[in-house]
Amino acid sequence: MDNGDWGHRMNAPVTLNVGGHLYTTSLSTLQRYPDSMLGAMFRGDFPTTRDSQGNYFIDRDGTLFRYILNFLRTSELTLPMDFTETDLLRKEADFYQIEPLIQCLNDPKPLYPPDIFEQVVELSSTRKLSKYSNPVAVIITQLTITTKVHALLEGISNNFTKWNKHMMDTRDCQVSFTFGPCDYHQEVSLRVHLMDYIMKQGFTIRNTRVHHMSERPNENTVEHHWTFCRPAHKVED
Repeated sequence: MDNGDWGHRMNAPVTLNVGGHLYTTSLSTLQRYPDSMLGAMFRGDFPTTRDSQGNYFIDRDGTLFRYILNFLRTSELTLPMDFTETDLLRKEADFYQIEPLIQCLNDPKPLYPPDIFEQVVELSSTRKLSKYSNPVAVIITQLTITTKVHALLEGISNNFTKWNKHMMDTRDCQVSFTFGPCDYHQEVSLRVHLMDYIMKQGFTIRNTRVHHMSERPNENTVEHHWTFCRPAHKVED
């Protein structure tokens, strides 16, 4: 294999199914730490398992794997300010045997100065797909925004008046707006405009993830999630 073929192989997309969550990355990212479990796994040192779609399957916490993968990409540990699952993440890091990540979790450093905290916005898209149509048809879609930044929700409410939506209080003083149900093309258009609006308010995308579920024999549900973050100054009481 010449250098060109080797470089192409290392940068080719690889999709992993981690506990039902799909992640796509490159072989070079997965092998960043050769002594880790993932480094050994994708070096061919022990057998791998595939799901029904041919993706590599790992029976671990799919939600926490996004922090594992982001560390592999950047060699930096970046967690939300309100992150409460450090002990669980430490167990995942130990399972994957990523020694630099284990060290970071055992000696955490603050992400921001003491007078700065992180505001978070979660955007999710839920699509129900019919298994019996060819091509697969989208039956219903909806978008949900969840955040503690009430000023952002107020701005969304004022700027997206033509969309059907309802608001509900969730845990920890968070509030959610749900748009829909709407058809696929409406959902795509709304999502593009919502993401543009959120990013114009100073938020950047921290991570994305996809989750597949099968609730009924004739339907699949696909959930896409985006997490946006921005720093903000603490206000003294």
